[in-house]
Amino acid sequence: MNKTLGLAVALIGVAVMAPSFAAAAGADEAVTISAADIVRYGNTRAPNLRSSSVLVLDQREGVVLYGLNEDEQRPIASVTKLMTAMVTLDARLPMDELITISKDDLDRRRGSSSRLPVGAVLTRHDTLLAALAASDNRAASALARNYPGGRAALLRAMNAKARHLGMKHTRYADPAGLDSGSVSTAQDLAIMTAAAAKYPMIKKLSTTGEFSIKDRRRRGRDIDFVNTNRLVRSSTWDINLSKTGYISEAGNCLVMQAVIGERPVIIVLLNSWGKLSKYGDSNRIRDWLIKSERRALAHADTPA
Repeated sequence: MNKTLGLAVALIGVAVMAPSFAAAAGADEAVTISAADIVRYGNTRAPNLRSSSVLVLDQREGVVLYGLNEDEQRPIASVTKLMTAMVTLDARLPMDELITISKDDLDRRRGSSSRLPVGAVLTRHDTLLAALAASDNRAASALARNYPGGRAALLRAMNAKARHLGMKHTRYADPAGLDSGSVSTAQDLAIMTAAAAKYPMIKKLSTTGEFSIKDRRRRGRDIDFVNTNRLVRSSTWDINLSKTGYISEAGNCLVMQAVIGERPVIIVLLNSWGKLSKYGDSNRIRDWLIKSERRALAHADTPA
């Protein structure tokens, strides 16, 4: 665990830059074993992961439990939409205001599909739900168009908030993450995830498993969606916030705020190999952490 301990020491600035890590845990239960003891005495074998950049952070204590290339700047794809959601909510715009999906919202960069037809009329709440849970690119574009001052103003707000949070290696080039110029690091995204977890609506919408959105046009219909993170629909996971992402330059990405045992953690996975690897890595991290806790607890119980 020496390597992980070294990473925790090197990244102590994460907790300093974002003291909200510990405060945003959302749980007051006593932790049986400290994060520092897990780093010191836990599982000496690192999890065999298929993601290029990884960060696992104990959110209550601000301690990095595992890191891999966590300071490498990479495209982040639709993980971008978490920041789009935050600045949208910061603007305190009416959630019942109607937004129309227009031709301007079509993805001409990558040709991604959408269940939202041009002309669909949604509430801002439902547009935000589609952008977060279903990672719908047209929804993210429509949120940007309907932001005060439009897309350019939204991007300015996104980048300004990143700077305010201390995300020094992050830049947003578009509201949906389709532009590979939207880049960050696993370390910065842990800060963003902790910040996003302070928004009850983002937590609720991003972890909605299956849902329908009503098109408010005359004789409108319900449009069905499924969350892009299959783990939120699993009974074996306790996930409070989630966002997936994929473009070819970024690979498969996933950020989550979850509770493993009684420990609130932030998990960041960037450039996972293959469509399902981010889920496999998440399960491997959970198993590794549980074993590490048991190993550290056994060490604590061993007489000196």
